[in-house]
Amino acid sequence: MLRYFLLISCFFSLTSIQAESEIIDGNKMLESVNKRIVNINTNELVAILDKDPSVILIDVRTPSELKYTGTINRGQNVNVVRGWIEFQIADHAKSKDTPIIVYCGRNLRSPLAAKTLETMGYTNVKNYSDGFFTWKEEFNPVRISDHEPNNVLYRLPEEVAPGVYSAIGATQPYTYENSNHNNNLSFIVTTDGVLVFNAGGSYLVAKAMHEEIKKVTDQPVKYVVLENSQGHAILGSSYWKEQGAIIIAHVEADKEIRHRGEDIYARTLRVQKEKITGTKIVFPDLTFKEKMPILMGDTKIELMHIGASHSPDDIQLWMPEQKLLISGDTAFNERMLPIFPHTNAAAWIETWDKIEALEPALIIPGHGEPTDLATITKFTKDYLVYMRSEVEKVIEDDGGLYEAYGIDQSMYRDRGTYRELHKQNAERIFKQMEFE
Repeated sequence: MLRYFLLISCFFSLTSIQAESEIIDGNKMLESVNKRIVNINTNELVAILDKDPSVILIDVRTPSELKYTGTINRGQNVNVVRGWIEFQIADHAKSKDTPIIVYCGRNLRSPLAAKTLETMGYTNVKNYSDGFFTWKEEFNPVRISDHEPNNVLYRLPEEVAPGVYSAIGATQPYTYENSNHNNNLSFIVTTDGVLVFNAGGSYLVAKAMHEEIKKVTDQPVKYVVLENSQGHAILGSSYWKEQGAIIIAHVEADKEIRHRGEDIYARTLRVQKEKITGTKIVFPDLTFKEKMPILMGDTKIELMHIGASHSPDDIQLWMPEQKLLISGDTAFNERMLPIFPHTNAAAWIETWDKIEALEPALIIPGHGEPTDLATITKFTKDYLVYMRSEVEKVIEDDGGLYEAYGIDQSMYRDRGTYRELHKQNAERIFKQMEFE
C-alpha cells in the first residue's frame, strides 16, 4: 500500500513539474509558500499568546538546535521536527480548528511546515515569520534546555548573596538532557567550612558541583542538607559521603529514603542511564524534627521544618543576619508547583504564613531564580489559594472531577511544567477537598 502511495505521489510530482516546464528552486518555493500562508510578526505573536491560551506554539527545529540556542518560553510550546510534523501533529492539535503557530530560527522551515499543516486540513495555522532568533534578540522570554552543554550541571553556581551561591536548575521535569539537575543546588561558604543545600540528582552532579565549589574556596564541605527525599535532592549523597561530609535531613525524609530509596534510584536510572554512574543510596547521618541550629565560624544557620508544604518532609534553611531563606520546595518561582498525592494544599497555605513572618529579604526557592517574597508568593501561595477557591466553587455547584479539570488556569500557562501539571493539580486538590 505504501509503495502504491509513493508511486502515485511521484507521478503527480513529475506531471506537476512537467506542466510548469521549469524546476523551482528552494528560494522560489519558499517565496511562493509565504504568499499563501498567514505570517505574523513578534508583536502579533505576543498579542495572540496573551489573549489565547489554547494556541499551540510549535518549534520545528531539531532538538540539538534547541539544546544550544533555546526555544520560546511562552504558552504551550512544543518541539515537532519539520520532517515529523505530519506524523506528530495529532498528538498536540486535537481538532482541525486548533490554533497553531509554527516557527523556526530564520523563517526557512516554518513556512513549509505551515503549508503542510494547511494541506492536511488544519484551518487555523499561522507562521511566526520573524523567527526565534529575532524573538531572542529582542529579549523576549527564552527557555534553554541546557545552559552548560559540556557540564552535567544545567547551570553553574552564581553568587546570589555574600558567601551564598546557587546553581539554578531547569524549570522542567527531570530529563536526560538536564541530568536530573532540575532543582536549585546551593552552598554557603564560611570560615569553618562549606554547607551544601541539596546533594544533587546523581553522583556525577554532586561531583560537578564540588568542582565549582573548589573554584570559590579551599574550605572543605562539612555538611550536606537534603531539602526532602526526592531523587534530585538525595542521589548525590554517596559522592558527598566519600568526601567526609555529614548528611542532614528531616526525620520523615530519613524514613522515606530508607523505605523507598531503591525505588527512587531505579526510576531515575531509567531516565538518566549512564549518567547515574557511581550513584548509591546512602542514609542521613543526622536528622531533626523542628529545628537544628548550626554555627560555622561566625555564620549562623538555622535548619527548620516549619510545616507541611509540597512534601511532609520539606525543610528550609534560614540565615537570620542576612535575612536570607533557602526555602527548598516550600517555595516555587517561574514554574508551576506540583500537587502530589501526599501534598496538603491547605496546610501549605498555613505554612506560608510562617514564611511571611520571617520577612526574608531574599529567597532561593526550590525551583526558579532567587527573588523577593512578593514574587515567590505569587508563584506559590497565590496559586494554591486560587485553586482551592475555584475547586470550592465546583463542589458547591455539585460539580465533579470533569468540572475541576475545566478550571481556568490559562493565566499560568507560561510557567514551566504547566502542561505536565495543571490538570493533575486540579484533580488532586479536588480529591482533597471533596470530603473536607
